[in-house]
Amino acid sequence: MEKHQRESRQSELSGSEKICHNIKESTMKSSTRDQAEGTFHEVKGKIKEVAGKLSDNPKLRAEGIIENIAGKAQEKAGQVKKVLGK
Repeated sequence: MEKHQRESRQSELSGSEKICHNIKESTMKSSTRDQAEGTFHEVKGKIKEVAGKLSDNPKLRAEGIIENIAGKAQEKAGQVKKVLGK
């Protein structure tokens, strides 16, 4: 990824996400990074889903379900990469 693209991506992230992104980008293999990010998105999605359910907010609950599923898919992609050696 070019330096400019990395900088524009980082400007979209919050403070704690920037720190995690910098650490992951510099030290993790692609497969490990996908698994870690997938797990992060699963947890974040589950939290949104529960918050939406508790606050009776169907939009937030739906966002949580979608993010949870996307996290599971990303985690599986990381597992496949690990098996393939990428």
